[in-house]
Amino acid sequence: MTEFANYPSLAGRVVFVTGGASGIGADVVRAFARCGAKVAFVDILEAEGRELVAETGATFLVCDITDITGLRAAIDVVKSRLGPIGVLVNNAANDDRHAIDDVTEEYWDRSTDINLKPQFFAAQAVRSHMQELGGGSIINFSSIAWRGGADNMPVYATAKAAVLGLTRALGRGFGKDNIRVNAIEPGAVITERQKRLWFPTQESIDAVVSRQALKHVLLGDEIARMVLFLASDDSRMITKQSITVDGGLR
Repeated sequence: MTEFANYPSLAGRVVFVTGGASGIGADVVRAFARCGAKVAFVDILEAEGRELVAETGATFLVCDITDITGLRAAIDVVKSRLGPIGVLVNNAANDDRHAIDDVTEEYWDRSTDINLKPQFFAAQAVRSHMQELGGGSIINFSSIAWRGGADNMPVYATAKAAVLGLTRALGRGFGKDNIRVNAIEPGAVITERQKRLWFPTQESIDAVVSRQALKHVLLGDEIARMVLFLASDDSRMITKQSITVDGGLR
């Protein structure tokens, strides 16, 4: 069995993950817990969140990230319980498929409220924590979807492209505080949700893998390991960057 890196600099560090109850987010929570970090996560999936707490010992708060007041309050609660946040992982997203002609103003607002807006306000909220610590790391989740012209989810693709602009702006703006800001662009990560909604058969999964340069199913663990690296002191001179983890799909 392959043994992967453990990052001593993450031991005891307070980590805040959005959308951490399932999918990639849950794998990120598990990965930080294995490194001895003090992990907190928010999600609207209460049952899944409680199960992950039992597995990892992480701190869980029920929170709808589109409620910015509630998101800020959750960040304050984590600081009061665990200490100032040194790592923020802006993972939460919703990649529902939608046709261009079907997009309404209300849908546009709802999608960007999930996929973009909370990333900015969570980063804004933790900045003072990281200033107090003398630095920190913020990892924003983008996606490769926008690079190929995802006409089956144009609003999602727009938001995920904007994440890169946000990452570069915050990376520059936060640099004087020794706060690093980077993005990850995952490829076709085969989570339980993806299998349920978009890849229901082995044939559909195989079809995606066949388009990758590396012929392995891409799982959340692969993304989580990149998150760990970007969160750790090993990457202390990396900021304003976006790293693709897609097995060579695009």
